[in-house]
Amino acid sequence: MAGERTSGDFGGKLREARERRGVTLRQIAGATKIAVRVLEALERNDISLLPGGIFSRAFVRSYAIEVGLDPEATIQDFIAAFPHDSVTAGHPRSNQIEDHEAIESDRRTATTFLRLGVISVPIAAIVLYLATAGRHTTTARQTAEPPPTAPVAAAPSPARNTGVPPSAPGADPAAAIAPPAEEHLTIGLSAKKPCWVSATVDGQKAIERLLQSGEQKTLEVRREMVLTAGDASAISLTLNGAEARPLGKSGEVVTTRVNLTNFKDYLQNR
Repeated sequence: MAGERTSGDFGGKLREARERRGVTLRQIAGATKIAVRVLEALERNDISLLPGGIFSRAFVRSYAIEVGLDPEATIQDFIAAFPHDSVTAGHPRSNQIEDHEAIESDRRTATTFLRLGVISVPIAAIVLYLATAGRHTTTARQTAEPPPTAPVAAAPSPARNTGVPPSAPGADPAAAIAPPAEEHLTIGLSAKKPCWVSATVDGQKAIERLLQSGEQKTLEVRREMVLTAGDASAISLTLNGAEARPLGKSGEVVTTRVNLTNFKDYLQNR
C-alpha cells in the first residue's frame, strides 16, 4: 500500500517504546482522545487515517509523550520517514472522510425533517378539524336559540288614595313614608355602686376605669358603642333620654354593643 512505507520502520519504533512503557493502545487513546484504530495504523506505518498537516504532527506528538519519547525528535523522525506524504500538506483521504461525514450529516438532517413533517401533518389536521368543528357547533347553537324577546312593560296600576301627598319627581318613596333615621345617640351611664367599666365609642376608647357609686357619664355615639361592665346590675343606661332595660344580673360581667340600628331593642318599654 502507498501509505505503508517502512522507511526506518517509524511505526515499529513507536510500538517498541509503548511496549517498554507497559501501556496499551486503549490507554493512550483514553489519554489523547485519538481513536485506537488510528493509533494501530500509525504503528503499522499507515498514515492514511491521519488528518494530515499539522494535525498529523499533533497526533505523533501526543503519542510520543504518552510512551516517554522526545516529542520534537519523534516529529522529525516522522517527517523524515514520510517526506512525500501528507505530513506537511493535507491528506487526500482526509478530504474524503470529511466529504463522507458531511454527506452523512446532511442525510441525518433530511431524515429528521422528514420525520418531523410526518408527525406534524396529522397534528395540524387534528387541530384544523377541532377548530372547524367548534366553529360549526357554535354557529348551530346560535341558530337554534330563539332571538331574545323584548321585556313587556307592565301596565301602570291605578293610583290609590293612600292619604300621603305625592312626592316630588326623583324623590325616594320609602323616604317619604319612613321616619327619619337617628343621626346620633346620646347615651347616659350611671353607676349605682362601684363598678369597673370599659366603653369604646366609634372606635375610640372613651372610658376604662372604676366608676364610683353615683358617678355619671354622657357619651355621644354616631356609629356604635361597645360597653363592658364588671357588674351588669351596677350600671344603668339611658338612650336619647329614654331609660334602657337592665344589662344583666348582679355580679355578671357583660359586654354590650349599642348602635344606631339596634338601640331601640335596649329600651325599657320594648
